[in-house]
Amino acid sequence: MMDILSETVYGEVTVYDIIVVTAIMAIATVIAKIIVRSIRRVLSDKIRRDQLELVTKIVYFGILIIAFLTVLPILGLNLSGLLVAGGIAGIVIGFASQSVVSNLISGLFLISERPIKIGDQVNIDGITGFVEDINIISTIIRTYDGIYVRVPNEKVFTSSIINYVANPARRFEYIIGIRYSDDAEKAIKIIRRVIDEDPFALVHPEPVVFVDELGESSVNIVVRIWAPSTVWYDVKMRLLWKIKSELEANGIEIPFPQRVIWFANELKTKGGDKNFRGDEF
Repeated sequence: MMDILSETVYGEVTVYDIIVVTAIMAIATVIAKIIVRSIRRVLSDKIRRDQLELVTKIVYFGILIIAFLTVLPILGLNLSGLLVAGGIAGIVIGFASQSVVSNLISGLFLISERPIKIGDQVNIDGITGFVEDINIISTIIRTYDGIYVRVPNEKVFTSSIINYVANPARRFEYIIGIRYSDDAEKAIKIIRRVIDEDPFALVHPEPVVFVDELGESSVNIVVRIWAPSTVWYDVKMRLLWKIKSELEANGIEIPFPQRVIWFANELKTKGGDKNFRGDEF
């Protein structure tokens, strides 16, 4: 048996070396399949099927290539010249593909961390809109104007991400001015009634309505309302007009800006028969 294992196949390579190489490649294949199976299980519900297939193929063949390069010296192949040439080529390719690799790694981190998902409304590096797709290299955002923007994953991963719908509820605020002659308590009751009648204005967190400021021309009432993130903008637009209409229907008006002017000296009409002071204007 030992004689067969020590028998030379070519050069200094024996039958034993061939068996070792075969065993290493078989073990590497099993390890690659186990890792690929684990990746499929973890990422199956996080990325598209075509992207998952790309990731698993890269991992699978990457492991086999590393194993193959490891057993080449056992087969009597000198890698010194190949490594030098490969090293030079690797440096050139590395510089050329630096951004691609960075985006690829960032894409993998985004997929695993999941700070955003398809359909979310986000603001990434000043770009606001809906997430249309998350690829391995880049993320596609559809702005509110309907423009599709491709953002490299490196920028997405290193930028501050504002996700408007990650929280199921979102708050909006109005500042509503009423005349000084109007009843602020009555106005607050009307505003609260309008909010209570809207089916999408949340009870918890509770809406808040209060007098915040005595302005130059009006008494300013702050209105803070919570709504589901998915319908937040619709509720914001609808309630503002309803509040305005209900206030006016109950005799409470939103005033125009006003200025009171006082004159230091008395003014006379052209006829000179009557004097006017500033408090008469």
